[in-house]
Formats: sequence, C-alpha cells, structure tokens
Amino acid sequence: MRGKEERENMRSDDGYLPLFETRRERVRVMAYRVFATTVFVGIALIWVYRGSHIPGAGEDGRLGWIGMFGAELWFGLYWVLTQSLRWNRTFRFTFKDRLSKRYENELPKVDIFVCTADPSIEPPMMVINTVLSVMAYDYPPEKMSVYLSDDGGSDLTYYALLEASFFSKHWIPYCKKFKVEPRSPAAYFLSHHHHQSDESQDLASIKKLYEDMEDRITNAVKLERIPENIRLKHKGFSQWNSFSSRKDHDTIIQILIGGRDMAAKDVEGCTLPTLVYLAREKRPQHPHNFKAGAMNALIRVSSEISKGQIILNVDCDMYSNNSHSVRDALCFFMDEEKGHEIAFVQFPQNFDNVTKNEIYASSFRVMSDVEFPGLDGHGGPLYIGTGCFHRRDILCGAKFSKESRIQWRRENVGNVEESVGELEERVKGLASCGFEDNTQWGREVSLSLSLSLTHTHTQKGYLKHEFLPKMGLKYGCPVEDVITGLSIQCKGWKSIFYNPARKGFLGVAPTSLDQTLVQHKRWSEGDLQILLSKYSPAWYGLGKLSPCLQMGYITYCLWAPNCFATLYYSFVPSLYLLRGIPLFPQVSNPWFIPFAYVIIAQYTHSLVEFLQCSGTVLGWWNNQRIWLYKRTTSYLFAFLDTMLLLAGFSETTFIVTNKVSDPDVSQRYEQELMEFGSAAPMFSILATLAMLNLIIFVVSVVKRSVFGIMDMQIVLCGVLVLINLPVYKALFLRKDKGKLPSSVAAKSVLLGLFVCTCFVFLF
Repeated sequence: MRGKEERENMRSDDGYLPLFETRRERVRVMAYRVFATTVFVGIALIWVYRGSHIPGAGEDGRLGWIGMFGAELWFGLYWVLTQSLRWNRTFRFTFKDRLSKRYENELPKVDIFVCTADPSIEPPMMVINTVLSVMAYDYPPEKMSVYLSDDGGSDLTYYALLEASFFSKHWIPYCKKFKVEPRSPAAYFLSHHHHQSDESQDLASIKKLYEDMEDRITNAVKLERIPENIRLKHKGFSQWNSFSSRKDHDTIIQILIGGRDMAAKDVEGCTLPTLVYLAREKRPQHPHNFKAGAMNALIRVSSEISKGQIILNVDCDMYSNNSHSVRDALCFFMDEEKGHEIAFVQFPQNFDNVTKNEIYASSFRVMSDVEFPGLDGHGGPLYIGTGCFHRRDILCGAKFSKESRIQWRRENVGNVEESVGELEERVKGLASCGFEDNTQWGREVSLSLSLSLTHTHTQKGYLKHEFLPKMGLKYGCPVEDVITGLSIQCKGWKSIFYNPARKGFLGVAPTSLDQTLVQHKRWSEGDLQILLSKYSPAWYGLGKLSPCLQMGYITYCLWAPNCFATLYYSFVPSLYLLRGIPLFPQVSNPWFIPFAYVIIAQYTHSLVEFLQCSGTVLGWWNNQRIWLYKRTTSYLFAFLDTMLLLAGFSETTFIVTNKVSDPDVSQRYEQELMEFGSAAPMFSILATLAMLNLIIFVVSVVKRSVFGIMDMQIVLCGVLVLINLPVYKALFLRKDKGKLPSSVAAKSVLLGLFVCTCFVFLF
C-alpha cells in the first residue's frame, strides 16, 4: 500500500502519470467555428431581409410575414445557443492499469442503486438482469453493495430478486472465469458467440440454471402470486399482507446477501457483493416525490448498511455492458491532480434494441458524440438520471473547496455485532414516508423553491415546488436529475462525460411513437420548469457556471417553447400558397442566397455530423422526422402543461415508460414500421398537419400558377408531405393494428379542408 508521503512525492515528480487523459478536437472545432460564423452571417441577413421588407399596413401577407420574422428570429437565436454544445468538444480516456497499481488495496466502497417502479411495465426478469450485471462488476465484491429500490412494493419483484441472489452464486464465478461481456445473463446468452471448448460445458450448466430461474419467475408473474412453498420458506414474504398495496404499505427492507449472519459466498467460496431489497413506505396522504424520493431513501438507508463513498445509480432497464465501468469512473475520482474537483461521472444512455435506421431517433448518437463532449469542455455534462457515478459526500451537500483532498479510506458502518434482523429494523425508519418531515434531514431539505412570480402554496394560482437545496436529489420536477446536477455544478463542482468504446450501459428504447412522444414530453416539461424556477441556469447560474455551460443548459430548457416557431413554419407558409402570397424571396432575388445558404449548409452539416457519429442516411432522415413530430406535439403539450401547473390547475406527474411490448408491436418495430395504433391527441395533431400540407400541395401542383413565384414555399410544403409519408400510410393504406384509427383519418381530413377553406375565404 502506498503511503500518503509517497503519493505526494509522485504528484510533484515531473514523471507523474495521471489516471485519465483529456483530449480536445482543436482542428475540427476551429473549422466548425469558421463554418458557424458564415451560417450566422446568413442568419443575420435573413433577419435584415425580414425586417426591411415587411409589407405595409393593409397589404396581403403582412401578418404572415411578421409571424415568419418572429419564427426565424427564434430559430436564429436558438441556433446561437446550440453553438455552446459544439465549440469545445472534449474527450476523456482512462488508465485503469495505473489505478490498480496505485490503489488496488485502497479502492473505495461503491453502492449501486437500481430503481424500479411497476412490475407490470418493468418486468421483474428485466430488473434482475440489470441487478446481476452490476453485481458481476470487475471490482472487489466486499467493497460493493447493490440496492434494488422497488417503488411498486411488489412481492413478485422481491421474489425475482431472491431467485437472483441464489443464481448470482453461480453467475458471478462464471463471469470471472471466462471474462464474460456483457454480464447481463439475458444479453449474454442472446448475443455472445462461444468458441472456447472448455467453456461449453460450463455454458450449458449456467444457461440451464438461468432458464430454470426464468421459468419460475415468469410463472409467478403470470399467476400474480408466489408459490406457497416459497412464501413459507422465506420469512421476508411475511412483510407483505392483505392490506399492502402499491401506494399504501410499510417500509420493506431485506438484506438478501451480506451481514454478520448471512451466507455471503459463491460456489467457489468467494465473497459476494451485498444485496439489499428496499420498498420505502408509501401512504396516499404523503407525497412520495417519484424517483427522487426513492433515491433519497436509498442514500439514507445505504449510509447505515454500507456507506459507499461512490454511488452509482442505474435505471432497471439499463444493464451494465462493461464490467470495468466502476474502475473507469474511479480513474476520474481518484486522480491526484484533478479528482478532488469532480462531483460525478456521467456515462451516456445507449440502447441494445435500436433499429438500424433508428425509426424513433432513440440512439441519441449526436448528443453522446457531440453535444455532451461539448458540455464537458465547459465544466461538465448534465446529470441524466442513469449510468452516473456520484461522490456520496457531494450528494449529501458538500461544498467545493480547492484545498480539499479526498481520503478514500474504508469506513466502519454500524455495529459489527448487530444481526441482519436488527439492522433491518433499525434502518426502516430512514425509508419512512414521514422521515423528511420529522428529522434534521427534513429540516435541512424542506426549503421551498417556487417558480418565478409564484409562492409555495397549493391553492389555485400557486405551485408547490420543493427542490431540496442541500441533501440528496431535488424534488418537484419531472427531471429531478437535471436540477440536481445543476445545483451541484453551481456549488463549484465539475462533472465528467465518459463515453468508452465499449458502452457502459445498454437499455431499452421506446418501441412505439406514443412512448417516444410521451417520454420527450416529460423531459421537455421538466426542463421548462427548471428554466422558470428560482434555480434557472439563466440567472442562478450567473457567476457560478461558465457562460457556455449556461447556454448549454438553456438549450435543453427551451425545448418546449420551440413548439410555436416550428408549428408556425409547419402550416402558415403552406396556407399562403393557397392565396398565392409569397413569404420568401424568389430564386432570382439576391435575398434568396442567404436563405438557400443557411438551409443547405445546416442540413448538410447535420447529415455529415450524423454520419460521423456512425449513423445512416435513412437514420438521419428519421431523426429529422422525429424532430418535427416532437416539436409539434410533445413540446406543445409540455408547454401547455407547465402553464397549467403555474396557474395551479394541475400537479407534477412522472410517467414511467412502458418496457413491455406486444409481440406484434415488437415485430413492426424491428421492421421499422412506425407504430400509431390509437387516437391519442398528439396523433390527431400530427395527422391534421400532415393532411393540411397534403391538400395544399396537391392543389398547388394542380394550379401550377405559383411555380416560379413561390418556389421556396412549394419546396417547404413538399418536404413536409414527404416527411409525413408514414402518417399517410397509417391513415389510409395500412391494415395492421399499428395504423391510425379511421376516426383520426376522418377528423384530420375534415379539419384540413376546414382550415384551408376558412383561410381562403375569410382571411
């Protein structure tokens, strides 16, 4: 073990080798800055044209022209904000061998939090595959504890975890013996190709054990009950009674592996990681604060059981795909020169079920390869709620100090003579729903954060927001992770974005358009709430964040307001085609050049950027389609819901994305056939906009009188028709269950004709 003095000498030595390396894309970034400057000149010329050519009072098209000016002004200003994500891309590389040589005997304890909420939409088998994948990390098991937070309070989830605890005694040694990747059993058996002859017998044996476990869990889930012999055998099931329900139950905590009186060895006689099940207390009269409340309960409970200095949180559908991720993260935290200023290390969200051409734009490849590295160059990325390693002391309110240095020493937690049963009883109160109302923690975190121009009351006209300012994750926002990361960075801490060649985590992407749009509604709604709050990056971040990091945060916070300019561009220029009123300069007009340049340059750059991120041309086109769909539906509903929240007409909600797909839906998803299948309000908007543009485009082509006069409007309308081809197929051509209902087809046609008729004859 290296002593403190030896490490101090190593730090001052000219030959010191850091635990991680930072590289910046200087040449490419400089080239991009030149390109962006030319685009900005084009945008400025468009503004000048709009401002200097406004039709006079009483002239046709005046209102439309002014609206176009407003939309283009918004698009231009928003584009300026997005440049903060591309002007200083930074990439990180770790040296795990150096970490092992210096600190192998002093590695810190790591607590891993896996969160699930509802076994009906987050299948227990999926949950335990995630749990098993993190239990099998390449890390000293005695320094690792895994906690499953079950906000559904389901005995089925507990039963699945109990089965997983038995299977882990075979699975973890198998992973170590054959250096298995990935270490989620389901993913491994599905995708791994086996060529080693000495592995085949072990493979057959471990696969049989897994399949038997899967059958038992699947049967229990189908029957919605635990086999009676199992229930009687394990005392943990006694905590569920006839009065327990998902929203009304006592704290249930079970230490399945670990503790003084528990058998914590695998089949090879090696130590297993601690494994804990927690269902925090729920009562209908107490707000439970969704995932943030679950995380805070885990922080408190783990502080008494294991108290790992590092906390990793992962969603139940994001299994570990890289067994070295813990060591990668520690290369940042334990670096002698820079580690003391790092609060959290964020891995990207990646998915193992994304189709080749990304029909729902779910890969986030540009965000992972361009935008977050850009944020990393200005102080660090956002905390996105999964695949993130935190320092516990910072989550508990530690403030940044340049002089502070971290001591990664093992801490003794609790009474070594305390039995598991005694420990479970003692920590139950930490997960009670009233804990934050009756303790010092509660007094420290109960300070309110109101939205701008509101107070923290619950009657009409006011909004109750309780963002916790000191300890744990923040409350009152659908994206509690983002506001938590923002508050940490505003205290002077930095964050790291790490995107290794072998992805750290893989999850389940939405397999239907409805899931995609609802997911983006929640994200954009939460981001807008942050922007309008006291802790908005626009003003709270002044002097605390770098200007570019502020701009980066605001870029995401303004997702929802983007709906209005996009909606305007989606149908107003098309409507003016019907009356032959041009809203753009003709091709022969010199003012046409900046419009053409900005459009061609931006979309060409967007395509090249997407291809550089390993995407496909069709994948890029699908991204443009989903970009339009999100802005005209998800963002619109998010904005309206936020305004209703401000007015006191609604409350904050948190919708868990369904991880269970119908086999037919899954088949259509794999065929890259867009899934509609309902008359949801968002689909009605999409269908109406699509029909409106189709009607206008057909009429314009038939009339042919606008060609040469309004070329740009015809092109815009044609592109909108082209991008909506899946909608037309779902309205009129498809026969499967993924099509749009006939009621939506009739409604969209009638509304499209009605709007066109009214515009022609009344305006």
